[in-house]
Order: sequence, then C-alpha cells, then structure tokens
Amino acid sequence: MWRFCTLALVTLALFAAPLPDPVKPDPNTPRPIEAVDSVFIEDLTWMEVRDALKDGKDTVIVATGGVEQNGPYLVAGKHNIILRATTEAIARKLGRTLVAPIVPFVPEGNIDPPDSHMKYPSTISVTEETYAALLTDICGSLRAHGFKRIILIGDSGGNQTGLKNVAAALNAKWKGDRSTVYFIPEYYDFSGVSKWLEEQGIKQTSEGLHDDFAMTAMMMSVDPTSVRMKQRIAAGKFSINGVNLAPAEKTIAWGNKIIEFRAELTVKAIQTAIDKQPK
Repeated sequence: MWRFCTLALVTLALFAAPLPDPVKPDPNTPRPIEAVDSVFIEDLTWMEVRDALKDGKDTVIVATGGVEQNGPYLVAGKHNIILRATTEAIARKLGRTLVAPIVPFVPEGNIDPPDSHMKYPSTISVTEETYAALLTDICGSLRAHGFKRIILIGDSGGNQTGLKNVAAALNAKWKGDRSTVYFIPEYYDFSGVSKWLEEQGIKQTSEGLHDDFAMTAMMMSVDPTSVRMKQRIAAGKFSINGVNLAPAEKTIAWGNKIIEFRAELTVKAIQTAIDKQPK
C-alpha cells in the first residue's frame, strides 16, 4: 500500500508541474539534441545559437542583397542567392562566425514616381531611412544577444552608403561597448573580380544586360534554375557577354572559384579591419 501511495504521489506531482511557457522558456534549458553544422542563424534553433555564442562564435555577418530587375534570364533575387554562398564561405574561412538572415530589401530607386530599377516589375525598394533603420535594429538585436563583432557587407552598389553610415553611427553610439560594427566595402569589388577573370582567360563583351559571367556562374553554383538554364539551352541563349555557359558543370565550377576568390579577399579585409580596431 505504501509503495502504491508513493507512486501515486509522484505521478500526481509530475502532472501538476507547470508546463514551460512556450513564449518565454527558461533561457538556461539544456539543449536536448545534437546541434547541426550550419552558419546560418535562421537555420539554427535558439538553443543552438545560444550554445554557439558560449563556444565563442561571437562574430556575425549582416549581408544585404536586393530584389530588382536583372535582365531576361536572372531571377529578381540574384544578390540574395549569391549571398547564400558567399556568406557561408566567408563565415567558415573566418571561423567562429554566424550569418544573420540576408536582408533582401534595400534602396532600389524612388518608389513614387518610380525611377532606376523601380521602373521594372519585380523590384522592391525601400528608402534610405527605412534601410538604415532596419540595419540599426538588426545590429542592435545581435548586440543584445552578445555578438561582439558585427560585419556589414552588401552585394549591390546601392547598398554601400547605407551600410557605411549605419556602421559609423552605431560605433559612435556604442563607443567603448562590447560590440563593434565593421563595414567591409572590399566585398563589393566586381571590377576586381572581372580583372581576375580576364587574367584567367574569361573575357567578356557587354551585351547591355544587368548580368555578367561572374553573376551567372555564382548563381548556377547555388541553383541553376535561377538563371533559367534549361529554358536558355532550349532557346539557344546559353551564353552571356560572349561567354558560352556550356557545359554547365564547367560554369558551376567557375562559380565556386569566384565565390572562393571573393571570400578570401573579404576575410583578409575583415581581419585587417579587426586588427586596426583599438584593443
């Protein structure tokens, strides 16, 4: 009888224990499963990010892309697709680094009346003020979680000024604080990429499209459908700026090389910027 009563009391206590608050769980709750190997915060659980920070992964990349017209062959999310590859390569080369969700909405031109890319369907633009406010809140969120180095990079020309201004403003506001923001303009050096490709024997003749071999090759390495590969082959249009994209495997290999080239340059620039920061 005593054993039966004890078992009954234990069972009752278990059922009576309060359930965790799904919105406000205990921040010290042990992670019940093994963590996955990803650098992307949006692909991790909050526990995986928490434990990564505890393990010293306190550098984070905030990358901005865009949604804009990119000619007849490339999807509107061109820059976001490329960043999915380049940010991972940069994070893994740099080490102890995670990647925040890529910011897809950037200044693309005046909205009303529309100008620049906003003249073309698919484009989504924000004002410089909205862009700066969004970046400021993203960086503030990452700082609140304990990231010490916040790296800002942009895959489009119109992104650069806002990134530079936000970095300067936040560093002034957080002077002497635990977090520092680094704007890395060296990431966006497409003239350097074109020069490097020419040295490798890839010479282009512009066709007047918002597209080139480097962009297409990097996108193909992530997702060949994003450059409409099958449709272009069927239409006899599988080339860009005078460079044949067939065989696809060769262009994809070039895409991987370009991603590695850009990642190496960016990592060097990040390390230089960090080394210059007063200790």
